[in-house]
Amino acid sequence: MNISLKIKSLAAFFLMPQLAFADQLNQGNTAWILTSTALVLFMTLPGLSLFYAGLVRTKNVLSVLMQCFAITCLVSILWLLFGYSLIFTEGGSMNALIGGTSRLFAMGLGTEELSGDIPETVFFMFQMTFAIITPALIVGGFAERMKFSSMLWFSAFWLMLVYVPVCHWVWGGGWLSDLGVKDFAGGIVIHVNAGVAALVAAIVIGKRKGFPESPMPPHNMTMVVSGAGMLWVGWFGFNAGSALTADGAAGMAMLVTHISAAAGSLTWMTLEWNHYGKPSVLGIVTGMVAGLGTITPASGFVGPIGGLVIGIVAGIVCFYATQIIKRSLKIDDSLDVFSVHGVGGIIGSLLTAVFAAGSMGGLGLENGVTIGGQLSVQALGVVATIIWSALFSFIILKIIDVTIGLRVNIDEETQGLDIVLHEERGYNDI
Repeated sequence: MNISLKIKSLAAFFLMPQLAFADQLNQGNTAWILTSTALVLFMTLPGLSLFYAGLVRTKNVLSVLMQCFAITCLVSILWLLFGYSLIFTEGGSMNALIGGTSRLFAMGLGTEELSGDIPETVFFMFQMTFAIITPALIVGGFAERMKFSSMLWFSAFWLMLVYVPVCHWVWGGGWLSDLGVKDFAGGIVIHVNAGVAALVAAIVIGKRKGFPESPMPPHNMTMVVSGAGMLWVGWFGFNAGSALTADGAAGMAMLVTHISAAAGSLTWMTLEWNHYGKPSVLGIVTGMVAGLGTITPASGFVGPIGGLVIGIVAGIVCFYATQIIKRSLKIDDSLDVFSVHGVGGIIGSLLTAVFAAGSMGGLGLENGVTIGGQLSVQALGVVATIIWSALFSFIILKIIDVTIGLRVNIDEETQGLDIVLHEERGYNDI
């Protein structure tokens, strides 16, 4: 692999002069990225798993846990086989669209190779955890009604046809990277991408039986809050780890991430309190996730005030997005993936252009780039990702539907996926 080109691609991704690319191993940076890798995996297993599992009904709790666990295993193998190589290596004349094949099956990936000043094996693992959580997020769009086999096929093809190219465009030196798109830790690559796919999946697979007439409250809020807390902690690896250094840049990313999460939580809680008379635990933790998802693309580029404003905006816009999607449009995005992650990713990606500017307290735009110019580039990246993700998610879902079928039948859905698909129950007293 052309390591110098890869380093150039990473530099274009972060666009931060503080990020050092050395010829020798930096043990401090390596230790931080090893820790961040564990934190990001902690977000999926057990964070997202518990968060999602608590939100569904009792009869489907194991199915969600199983889906998140299986996706982790499946994506890990696919990342080894082709994912990493097609994103982060030189693709020759096709590099604007897709990477190369020099790291297929992790060929040539040894302990001595460096990616910047950290081992390439560490960078390989760090990016793998991002690839794992992205299709796992989509689970919330079709929870409680998709066949397990269909979920596996969808996740595999979606990773290959949607995540890999979009990730290469933004982080691997592709065409969006060349245009200067700013996406520090995955607002476009992860949240917009997964949010749109979840919305398409919810529409294609159809509503759960009884939606929206029958109430379908979370079966275990204690589990939800536990998972949410793990997401909050794990997100520091997600955002601060994306600096790839253990320095002030990582510290600022961690600070604005925390501020945005807190602001999103309080904003959502206040709106809910005003609308319904009481603040709910579900509302405050959902606001936290909205704040985290929205600050993600901006976290390495903005200052504390930007983090505060982005968190407040996330709480407001994502709150009303959930009302529109479920109450007005009656789309059964079961766990509000699009409303929180998709909408949050869009907002955060656009506001990055505003609050990254030095005049707005950010770390500054590139020489000669105006807020308006950066905003147009960010908008292009968002629109391109929406179109690509929506189109290929729809195609994959339709092919699966006409071959093996997407969802269980009505009787199986009524009985619950735990016993129907896995012959197990989450709780023995029911």
